Amino acid sequence: MALKRQNTMMAAFSMASMTDVIFLLLIFFMVTSTFVFPTALEVNLPESSKQTALKPSTRVYIDKEGVIYATADQSEPVAMDENTLLGFLQSMSANAADGGDNYIAVYADEEVTYGALVRVLDLGAQNTLKMVLATKPAPASARPSAQQAR
Repeated sequence: MALKRQNTMMAAFSMASMTDVIFLLLIFFMVTSTFVFPTALEVNLPESSKQTALKPSTRVYIDKEGVIYATADQSEPVAMDENTLLGFLQSMSANAADGGDNYIAVYADEEVTYGALVRVLDLGAQNTLKMVLATKPAPASARPSAQQAR
């Protein structure tokens, strides 16, 4: 007597559990990405009508007390004096010299005295370093129109 199987195998594959896993992973990465904090100091930048599109890897910060910080490649900013800053900037420039144009961004608080800012920019000028002053763009209402500029 031949016995037959009563149940048959289904060839279909249910994707319902796979989509649940994908949504859980998506939510996990969205939540954990909010915990990543930028390694920058809080500096109120002065306003400008234009902003450069450069993304320098070396950054110099001057806070409102006049303390100078420097950082390279998203590392933690370190406080330093002008002599130490010069050595740091020269070593960063030498490391990136083979990569082409190397700009150093200077982020100065809007309350920093003009003299302190010029001293830092002058360090770069005396040592042929390319330094860019970082600003935030002015609101459209504050920008002079073409007729006002004449």
